[in-house]
Amino acid sequence: MARLFEQESRTFSEFLLIPNLTTRDCIPENVELRADLVRYRRGQEASPLQLNIPMTSAIMQAVSDANLAIALTRSGGLSFIYGSQSIENQAAMVRQVKKFKAGIVVSDTNLTPTATLADVLKIRQRTGHATIAVTDDGSSNGRLLGLVTSRDTRVSRMELSDVVTSFMTPLEKLVTAPEGISLSEANDIIWDHKINQLPIITGDGNLVGLVFRKDYEQHKDNPLELLDASKRLLAAAGINTRDFRERVPALVEAGADVLCIDSSDGFSEWQADTLDWVRENYPDIPIGAGNVVDEEGFRYLADHGASFIKVGIGGGSICITREQKGIGCGQATAVMEVARARDRYFEETGWYIPICSDGGIVFDYHMALALAMGADFLMLGRYFARFDESPGRRLVVNGAYVKEYWGEGSNRARNWQRYGHSGSETGLAFEEGVDSYVPYAGSLRENLDSTLAKLKATMVSCGSTNLDHFREHARLVMVSATSIVEGGAHDVIAKESERRA
Repeated sequence: MARLFEQESRTFSEFLLIPNLTTRDCIPENVELRADLVRYRRGQEASPLQLNIPMTSAIMQAVSDANLAIALTRSGGLSFIYGSQSIENQAAMVRQVKKFKAGIVVSDTNLTPTATLADVLKIRQRTGHATIAVTDDGSSNGRLLGLVTSRDTRVSRMELSDVVTSFMTPLEKLVTAPEGISLSEANDIIWDHKINQLPIITGDGNLVGLVFRKDYEQHKDNPLELLDASKRLLAAAGINTRDFRERVPALVEAGADVLCIDSSDGFSEWQADTLDWVRENYPDIPIGAGNVVDEEGFRYLADHGASFIKVGIGGGSICITREQKGIGCGQATAVMEVARARDRYFEETGWYIPICSDGGIVFDYHMALALAMGADFLMLGRYFARFDESPGRRLVVNGAYVKEYWGEGSNRARNWQRYGHSGSETGLAFEEGVDSYVPYAGSLRENLDSTLAKLKATMVSCGSTNLDHFREHARLVMVSATSIVEGGAHDVIAKESERRA
């Protein structure tokens, strides 16, 4: 007969945290949310990659494109750009993230001296970039002749046929810097000369790149942003177990810093094959795997070199895997089980492998519960799909603003690489996700600030100022149905303004 697990399958809503002593120095301003991202030998070294907030966005078409990736990475988290698209498109999104803040940015909007105002307007409409380099051959590393900026064009007073050399700022009037200058020195020149961009050129006059004033200012407004050694945003991407031999090289060439296998069930030989191939061919690229819900699944992926392991099957808001296949486990139970497996694996091997709780988050306080139960960081779909920066369209449905949100297991996503049940490439045999809407919530930054404030307040009430202490000392209690009712507003008459809201 089938093996029966003794513990019940429980969700986050069945638990609450019991407060610990809050000391005088345990205040929200002192809470540190840095989280380990990839495996390391704990006690001997630090994790090679860390998140500044314990949040990543799901590998989904409706969530993680380049725009969301830029916004979240600048706020201290990480976005795994979805892989259910062509290799070329996904690599282009990775490049977009890496170029967003590169310190010295390689110019990707360039024109020849024979181009016209019409060409300038076309580039601006396509890219949104106001600064365009004019080089002798129109390439990003050609000999610099001048720049066209927003100050050089006044469309109402110009003809579309005007040649760029007639209105650009020529090289002799530009402030430039030599190749090899440090980013700090370049920013000093920008401030000293009160300019918005500084071209970096070789001794022969060829363009190397541009340094922008806005990058410095935006960095100061985003102190938690995740940067690589070259001061570029970190970029992450999802892959599948089908075309990884072609996709991984393209993503690495585009600049991806982290990869993650996207699968509803990670306890498979296909994931082992993918991990083994990446470890052999790209040993320096961290790669996460999953999803699993128990110790056997965790150890299988850990032994094949997974850099982190995702936990959760069927707990996503648009996931119907449990309904369709009867597969999965309550997210709270899964996280606690895999966290115990991670700790045992560390005791035995010396390798600490972070785990990511993926799914099951309904309320913000569930994030704190997932972290207290042992998750090192979270992966969220619905949460991020609500924001301006997500790919879904904003619509008005029944008088309210909503955003489109669809699962990777839905027919709309057509992600057969993730859910191909028959091994064919003709489509899905049945759906494991739905096509839906989520309430529109506005900008990522404003909502994320509110969520992190709640998380910090919860940790303070539990006497913790960092996630390691929180996981080790948090205390939990199971709740009854009536205690959940008691926890909300009850036995009062809501004001009319509250009812309308």
